[in-house]
Amino acid sequence: MMKIHKKPLFAAVAAIFLCGSASTFAAEAAEANAVIPITPYRPSVSDSAQLPAVGQLELELGGAVDTFQHQRRYALPSLLKLAFSREWGVLLGSDGLISEKNEQGRRQTGYGDTSVTAKRAWIVDEETAFGLELGALLPTAAKKFGAEKTDYTANGIYSQDWGKWHADFNVSFTHLGLHEPGVSRWQTGLANSWSYAVSETWSATAEWSGTHRTGDLSGSQLLFALSFSPTQRLTFDVGVTKGLRKGTNSASADHGFFAGVVMPLGRVF
Repeated sequence: MMKIHKKPLFAAVAAIFLCGSASTFAAEAAEANAVIPITPYRPSVSDSAQLPAVGQLELELGGAVDTFQHQRRYALPSLLKLAFSREWGVLLGSDGLISEKNEQGRRQTGYGDTSVTAKRAWIVDEETAFGLELGALLPTAAKKFGAEKTDYTANGIYSQDWGKWHADFNVSFTHLGLHEPGVSRWQTGLANSWSYAVSETWSATAEWSGTHRTGDLSGSQLLFALSFSPTQRLTFDVGVTKGLRKGTNSASADHGFFAGVVMPLGRVF
């Protein structure tokens, strides 16, 4: 009969257990410290169908200067994004601080409106996704700085990757709370954004966007931007816009300049 040495056997079992525990702990630590990329919606007008990483609160913050008939408007827009799952999330945005001149040439400063949006994403695969945003623009701004009454918007999204190319297509319908006599309450919007990954850290974006409302002036613009991502968790952007003022397309600003940043604020859950 073979004699079993209990001490060496116990030591081997203990070593295996400790190695297994250490491996599990290392895997959990690596997962906790894993780099979770951000999902920027800036710098384009159109949104992407994809939601940010589940449980990660992201902040988009920027500054913009728009010129309209020799009048300049300054704004500090911001957006908070949080996904509860791969399919559902919420967006909280604001026009931030706004500064512009009134008809008498005096500069006025105040806070802008606030937007609240529920978002549903349908992820087809790693390259294709559809999205739907249902939101409300709340009149939190001082008079003449915002909508004055609540606007409701439904925005449909299609996003697609082709290698280094990424495209977002948006179609929106907005029910305006305030409208003039003879002007429709409904405003339609279109936006088509294309971005190209120039390198691992740089990307370029070009976009056309426009709005139309029966009985009112239409508007459309071109946008060009560059984005720099030193890490997967930080993106800076800078760009320009140019209004297409032809015929009735005179509701857009003549031109504009913007810059911003996208970053995570931390894990909520």
